[in-house]
Amino acid sequence: MNFPYTTHSLATFLLILKFGFSILVLSACSSTPTEQSQILLSAEQGTHSNSDEPIQPVVPPVDKLSPPRRPQTLQITAVGDIMLGTDYPDYRLAPNDGKDLLSGVAQILAQADITFGNLEGTFGTAGIAEKKCPDLRRCYVFRMPPRYAQYLVDSGFDVMSLANNHARDFGDSGRLLTMQVLDNYGIKHSGLMGDIAEWELKGLSIALIAFAPFRGAHDFLDLDYVHEAISALASQKDIVLVSFHAGAEGESFTHIPFETEYFHGENRGDVVLFAHTAVEAGADVVIGHGPHVPRALELYQDKLIAYSLGNFCTTLGINVAGRNGLAPILSVTINEQGDFLSGHIDSARQIRPAGPVLDKTHQAARLIKALTEHDFPATGLKISPDGNIRLNKAGLGLNILETKSDKAGLDSVK
Repeated sequence: MNFPYTTHSLATFLLILKFGFSILVLSACSSTPTEQSQILLSAEQGTHSNSDEPIQPVVPPVDKLSPPRRPQTLQITAVGDIMLGTDYPDYRLAPNDGKDLLSGVAQILAQADITFGNLEGTFGTAGIAEKKCPDLRRCYVFRMPPRYAQYLVDSGFDVMSLANNHARDFGDSGRLLTMQVLDNYGIKHSGLMGDIAEWELKGLSIALIAFAPFRGAHDFLDLDYVHEAISALASQKDIVLVSFHAGAEGESFTHIPFETEYFHGENRGDVVLFAHTAVEAGADVVIGHGPHVPRALELYQDKLIAYSLGNFCTTLGINVAGRNGLAPILSVTINEQGDFLSGHIDSARQIRPAGPVLDKTHQAARLIKALTEHDFPATGLKISPDGNIRLNKAGLGLNILETKSDKAGLDSVK
């Protein structure tokens, strides 16, 4: 039989075929698994594709890694009692319909992530006062026009406490109306049993619960309830803020007695025992008011406690002479765990008929500094005369003081 090719030609053909197959194998080995499959499939089919275009290498998508989220900090600014005027039993409202009452400090209040105050009184236009007033000239029943809530919004307030002894000046209906007014103006609130402010901010879930030893409020005196309520919130929220209205009233009560306080025979509680219970249950910042004067600060388990921020903006009817007129503005920066990082006290003073006015002599800060050093000498805070608050590493974590009620009461709430 005659072959169309010579032996030399056949050897050449086999050599070329072998060389081409080697290139195919090397190409497949250097490709990704997806490319290898396409190349081998083309080799088996004897063609590259149905198109004349060369095969484009398949590049798998590269997952873009999201940058790590930066740890958040929160700045909380808090003040004490706010009562912007009353139209009961007669009109006792500030000039210009109260519009200028907070103008002297609004810039400071608006800078914070969260701005808090204690609303001492009610919003309303009518109703029967719950309190009886034998002498109308000395009647401490407060009813503010609902439009005044706009002044709180304009000044930067986000959340208010309604747990105090004036929340029911016009009974339960008056307190409910006040809550409705605040809702209408977008201001959160807590005070009435079951009323807890909850919201989201900077990717963190936040709650504020306000306590007081008065009818209908979250019960300040029931430490088992205090522990239970705060623990439940702490298990659900990233940050838990606690407010309380308690302690005796007046310039004679700037120092903390470390025992149960009474005022006109009324049990106003043990503020240190309450605050420590709150922190142990999961509170991140504890804000006190009620004595109408500033009190000390304490750092307890890395959490800041302000025992009283006094009066802030309380027009006619409330004494603002001497220390009663000091209106500290406390700003606190915390981390995501609620631990105290730094703070500042802006000193203000009430000057009637105006509202709080900044005080260049820093009297409020100087007083809080002195009270803190006296009442909590081992706390981990260092306060400068102009109001800067820093961690005191030398004293950090040394909480050696106990209240007279600690030994008897703490065991019941642990």
